[in-house]
Amino acid sequence: MPAVAPLAVSIGDPAGIGPEIITESWARQSERDGAPFIVLGGAGLLEAAAHMRGTICPIVRIQDPAECGAAFAHGLPVLGLEDCAYRPGQPSDEGAALALGSLAEATRMALLGKAGGVVTAPVAKGQLAKVGFEFPGQTEFLAAACGLPTDDSVMMLAGPSLRAVPVTVHCSLAEVPGLLTSELIVSKARILAAALTKDFGIKGPRIAACGLNPHAGEDGKFGSEERDIIGPAVNRLREAGIAVSGPHPADAIFTPRARKTYDAALAMYHDQALIPLKALDFDEGVNVTLGLPIVRTSPDHGTAFDIAGKGVADPSAMIAALRMAGEVAARRASHD
Repeated sequence: MPAVAPLAVSIGDPAGIGPEIITESWARQSERDGAPFIVLGGAGLLEAAAHMRGTICPIVRIQDPAECGAAFAHGLPVLGLEDCAYRPGQPSDEGAALALGSLAEATRMALLGKAGGVVTAPVAKGQLAKVGFEFPGQTEFLAAACGLPTDDSVMMLAGPSLRAVPVTVHCSLAEVPGLLTSELIVSKARILAAALTKDFGIKGPRIAACGLNPHAGEDGKFGSEERDIIGPAVNRLREAGIAVSGPHPADAIFTPRARKTYDAALAMYHDQALIPLKALDFDEGVNVTLGLPIVRTSPDHGTAFDIAGKGVADPSAMIAALRMAGEVAARRASHD
């Protein structure tokens, strides 16, 4: 695959495990084996995080993304003067402001073509809201930054064992039946199918749609959403030439045998997708935003304030997110 521009990494909440798993990811380059990356801001706290953990990760302050290639061989390139004190496990407004600025700058670099993609470290959404963040999550922020409606972006969770997409995402469980429509399911499935082909190189991708209710409604006995909303959406997708099956009972579709029959599962709500993904691939799960003009991935876990600074955070999901972003960026570049 062709070489791509460096990836832009947002630092996440500096009181969480982001700084230590970022520096550890640089130190374990042989495991990642992909595009070089730049962190936006936080040079001092990254140095402190590496020192706390005993990670050998020199910090190289750069002034231009073009310097990344030469710098990456010697240390972790950091662009920008924004910084704050390293206080693991103690979130603050100062740290949230750094996280938001880092996310915005990483996104800007990708939109300008100065970065091959964006990899976001975990943030605390409630903490970000205190400094003016008006979005439910980073996925919605990125969609807006790209000039797209929220529904035009799709959150896919991907690991070695499973790819899963929730149709409804950051809402209460009580709201899900009212938010589900055939149009929404069709839209998400179309974006998913296109991304599986373009970004993951899967020809003729197979998608398995989950039901919402127990036993996929059992012909209306346990709910009508399968009959009235999900089933018609599946039929429309099949008529459009997309290989979609279902609706399947969600308690059976994630078994080892069932997972061999599809390339991605289309779940109806957040936990229906994330529980099996995290049960199967917690340490290597990646959050991928599909449907954007830029590449974006993130480790599929949170800030983990309770273990931040203790040197025990596993960097595997961050390494997997960096690897996947580089692979997707290279695959897109090969088609341009």
